[in-house]
Amino acid sequence: MQEQTAAVAESIDSAQSASDLRARASFYHLLAGAFVEEPGTDYLNALRTPGALAALTELGVLFDEDVTRVSLAELQEALAYEYVALFASPGGCPPVESARLAGRFQQEPYHAVKAIYQRAGFVLQQGRFAIFEDQLGIELSFVAALLERQAAALENGDLTAHARLEKEIKRFWALHLGRWMRGYASLLERASEHSFYREFARLLGAFADDELTLLQVRVDDIDGGREVVPKSEVSVLFNPDEPVCNGCEHGSGKAVA
Repeated sequence: MQEQTAAVAESIDSAQSASDLRARASFYHLLAGAFVEEPGTDYLNALRTPGALAALTELGVLFDEDVTRVSLAELQEALAYEYVALFASPGGCPPVESARLAGRFQQEPYHAVKAIYQRAGFVLQQGRFAIFEDQLGIELSFVAALLERQAAALENGDLTAHARLEKEIKRFWALHLGRWMRGYASLLERASEHSFYREFARLLGAFADDELTLLQVRVDDIDGGREVVPKSEVSVLFNPDEPVCNGCEHGSGKAVA
């Protein structure tokens, strides 16, 4: 048993710490907050603090005056219009894995991530709007939750759990985020008119590259930033593992570990 524990310990990067993992989780939450729903007052106030803007500037994020020089009310109104135009209108580019890879909602990626969340005990609480489980903000929130669990495992000296969570994160990137996030980021950067979403798209793409390098995961970008995604044949109309009912509950707006 001691030999097995020692082997697990050797597999952990000596530079990795619980604080590093929580810092990464915070970055995932930052990105998720831009996509789960229209950014709210608390999110935007925190984003526009001098410290936050300085940190983002160091990462190459350069907002225009449409973010930094307008009132909070004006910014929220502008982002509400941009959010609808980009993500909720015909001809837009919804940040949903099924839509990006299959051209339809609630296809194989949707059911796959629902099963992953269920196994991990990751649940969604009702938010302002219904949202699909394979939506970008939810997928990012899920990895953030795994990183927070990984930090806790490291603090508790549970190296086996730490290693298992690392594998789960790598697997999720290989099967889901890595297949579409980079291409989607390039499309969003081209499609955005407001500097908030343009800069978050650039940050999203750079972040994906950095995480894949850090995790040592190699996966093809299937999304490719396509403006039009051909509709695949409908292979899944419902989840056969769930009971059929008169309604279709396809998600909620808040992610909870």
